[in-house]
Order: sequence, then structure tokens, then C-alpha cells
Amino acid sequence: MISPIITFVLLFVSLSFFAWLGYRESSGKELDTDIFLSARGSQNWIMIGLSLFASGMGIWILFGPSEVGYYGGFYDVFGYALSSATPFLLLAYLGPIIRGLTPDGVTLADFVRQKMGRPMQIYVGLISIIYMFTFMFAEYIAIGRAVEFLSGINFLIPIISVAIVTTFYTVLGGLPVSIKTDRIQSFFIIWLIICVILLVIDEGVSSTIDDARAYTPEDIEVGWYHGSISDYSTFKAGLALVLAITAAEMFSQGNWQRTWASRDNDALQKGAFLASVLCFITVLLFGLLGTVAAGRGALSDPSIAFFELIRNYSEPVLAMFLVLGVALVCSSIDTLQNSVVAVVSRDLTDSKLDITQTKYVVVAIAPVAIFLAWFYADEALSVFRIFLVADLFAAATVLPIFLSLSNRVTANGGLVGAIFGLFSVVIYGTYTSDLHTGLDYLINPINGDGLVNLEVFLSALIGSALMTIIFSEIENNQS
Repeated sequence: MISPIITFVLLFVSLSFFAWLGYRESSGKELDTDIFLSARGSQNWIMIGLSLFASGMGIWILFGPSEVGYYGGFYDVFGYALSSATPFLLLAYLGPIIRGLTPDGVTLADFVRQKMGRPMQIYVGLISIIYMFTFMFAEYIAIGRAVEFLSGINFLIPIISVAIVTTFYTVLGGLPVSIKTDRIQSFFIIWLIICVILLVIDEGVSSTIDDARAYTPEDIEVGWYHGSISDYSTFKAGLALVLAITAAEMFSQGNWQRTWASRDNDALQKGAFLASVLCFITVLLFGLLGTVAAGRGALSDPSIAFFELIRNYSEPVLAMFLVLGVALVCSSIDTLQNSVVAVVSRDLTDSKLDITQTKYVVVAIAPVAIFLAWFYADEALSVFRIFLVADLFAAATVLPIFLSLSNRVTANGGLVGAIFGLFSVVIYGTYTSDLHTGLDYLINPINGDGLVNLEVFLSALIGSALMTIIFSEIENNQS
């Protein structure tokens, strides 16, 4: 455990550093609304790659991957790691296309409006808001749990502290400052990876591998085997993660903002490839640590499997992880604040907000996210489970959007298809069980073993795509 006094000092120093960095990068710079939201055409490939990496790798990496590894073993871990990389690979391919079609865009919904009209822009904007607010309050819950576990102080203290600091420098500098701070925060994350590898080496590589290969001892007695890298029975759950998270990350507007922030298409593609490699390595490493924790014994709360592994480390080592956790959460929260503001400013209010009003929105976001984190902190089964609900809504919408690259897809077809994607989930659940199960899948898309339900996400994807195509063809034939 870290003493409360040292915890407060570390929080103050680390957050003060990021506040100073944000102030320094924004001092003396006059920004209009467009630059505030897009940093248009200003970043080389290294900055784009590090920014995509840092903004995507929030403090959830200390919770989600290890929990997945604890339950799901190798395939779940590999699927989670792959799903963290595939959005950036898609961005490398789709980004230049959408950037070319919508040169003055800021969000994905800007492209959607051009291809499918204002109603679909609003719908996509709302889905993006749901996903990003879910991501934001899950990040707040995660930093609160991490600090409370490591030091015992009230979980709201780090949440409110992080919110104040990230809001401060986001109001000052918008997306340009977020990208600059991402560069420093990405180095913190890489340092974290190196430290974890060194700690594993120090404990003994062979013994760590043995723990990773072992099944949870308590499970052997009841006949349910999980948590081993030798377990290849979770292929479907791993595939479901790839589909779910890839679909959801298409609605992370921070990625799309950086599409237009890139200096050119080459910078975007190289940066996206860099981010995909770094994210894959990071999530795979922390996921495998979850299988190590499972091999050492059952946990009452598997979402903190990583922290259980480091529980008995010395106070200086735990203090280091606390500082790194602050860097992780700041890197994702400032991106999410910028992204939500971009959606509100561009998509929901139809670009009618000036720079001052846009900054007011930044300030208004934090209290809402803090309240949601406080409200759901005790009820949330896990940080990972929170994400799955937003992932499902995104999965029902993503294919209608990108099918619109074809001129055969109509605006009404895309909107009807996206809504029907959610109905498809209910239909699947009703067909395989009953209506209650179908409705429950909308807020709990898992199977009986607690793993991600592949069929639920396939229902959302296939149902939305088929209805988009069918309805569009009907409209085309009538015209």
C-alpha cells in the first residue's frame, strides 16, 4: 500500500506537471473553432502515431485486458490485443478515403451527413456520444479504483482532480494541446511496458509462464477451466472481441479528429500503423498477466487482477504505477473531452457554436462524467463489462455507415439499418430463448460463461447490413 500522504503528493505533482505542460503548449496561441477541434493538417506521422496510441491506451489497460485473460485464456487475450490494433489498420485504409471525400471534416458524422443526410448525422453523433461518455466514466471509475486499491483514499478524489486538470488544458488549447501532451504520455506508457517486462523477468520468466499455463486451481474442482494460455476453447469469445471493439472504435471521434490533423495521407497511414503495433503489444502483455493471476488462484474481483499481482511490491514501485496510471487516464480523458465537444459542436448543433461556446461545452462535460462514474461505481460489474454495452450499439451502426461509400445505399436505408441492428439482437435472443433474454442482451451481451457473446454481435452486424441493403434497394427501385 502507498501511504495517503504520499498518494496526495504524487497526484498533485503529476497532475501539476500535465497542467503546466498544457498551459505551456497553449500559451499565446489564438485558436479558431476549426483549429481547436481539428488541428487541421499540422501533425507528422510520429506525432499522429504516438497520439493515437496514447489516447487509445487509457487506464483501462490495467483492468480490461487482465480481466479478459483471467476469464478467457489465450484466444480471448489475443482477440483483445488484435481488436486494439484493427481500428487503426482500418483508419489507415478508410481515413484517406473519407478525408478526400470530406476535406473540411472533423468527425465521422461530417462524412455521414454528406453521404446520408442530417438525420443520420444526428443518429451517428448520438451513438458516438454514448460510446465516448461510456469510455469517459469507465476511465474515471478505473482511476478511482486504482488509487483506492493502492492507497485507500476515497475514489472520488483522483477522479475530480483528473477532471479539473484535463478540463483546464483542454479549454486552453483544444485538440492541438491534447496531441502535444499525448507525446509525453505515450513515453510514460512505453515506460510502463518496460517496467512490467522487467518485473516479470525479476520474478522469473519460467515460473511466470508456468502460472500463465496453469488453470485456476479452484476451478479444477468444479469442472470449469479458464484463465490458462493453454486453453484454446475461447476462440468464439476472442473473435467476438475483435468484432465488438473494432466496431466501437470506429465511433471514437478522437481517431477521426487525428485523421484531419495529419499533415497528409502518408502521415496518417504511417501513424496509424505505428499505433496499431504499439497497442497490440501493450494489450497482449497485460492480457497475459491476467492468465498469470488466474493460475495463482481465484480472485473475488477479477477486474483488478493486474493490481493483485503487484499488491506486495515495495512502496516506490507502487508509487511509480500510480503516476503511470495518472498519465494513462489523462491521455484518454483529454481526447474524449475534445471528441465529445467536436460531436456536440459539429454534429448535434450543426456547427453553430463559436469558440467561446465550444469551451463552455468542455467545462460542462466533466461534471456529467463524474456523476456517471459515481453513480455506476458500485453497480458496475467491471470496467470491461461497461464497454461491451457501448460496443454493441456501435456494432449495430458501423456497417450502414461504411456501406454508404457505395452510391447504392440511401440515407433512409442507412438509418433504418442502424436501428434494425439493435432489433436484430432482440430477435436473436427471442428466437434462441425468449423476449426477456433478447432485451437483456442489449445491456448484457455475454454468454453463460461470462464471455463476450459472438452471436449477439454478429446479429447486430449482419442485421444492420442486410436491412441497409434491402431498404436501399427498395428505395432505388421506387425512384
